[in-house]
Amino acid sequence: MEVQAKARYTRVSPQKTRLVAKNVKDLPVDEALNILRFTNKKPAQVLYRVLYSAISNAENNASMDVDKLFVKRVHVDEGPMWKRIKPRAMGRATRILKRTSHITVIVDEP
Repeated sequence: MEVQAKARYTRVSPQKTRLVAKNVKDLPVDEALNILRFTNKKPAQVLYRVLYSAISNAENNASMDVDKLFVKRVHVDEGPMWKRIKPRAMGRATRILKRTSHITVIVDEP
């Protein structure tokens, strides 16, 4: 039985989050938590919290054994972009897009 956790509208770039997410796919949850804990990137902290939430959901809501869980899938989708404007030379302006992510982590027993 699959159990999931979601983090929506997270203020990290989806492209950078996918780079971190592919490191923990198809791993046991204890290994995945250790990898995310010691990865020195901002998306790793966000993925750690979402994975920990998925583990807690599996333990409390579905009565699954935590020692047998593994990371089945990690989806990172684009959220809405925050649009900002930066003044440039000669009266012009440049648009700055601050990207957000929707992160879904799915854990399962083998």
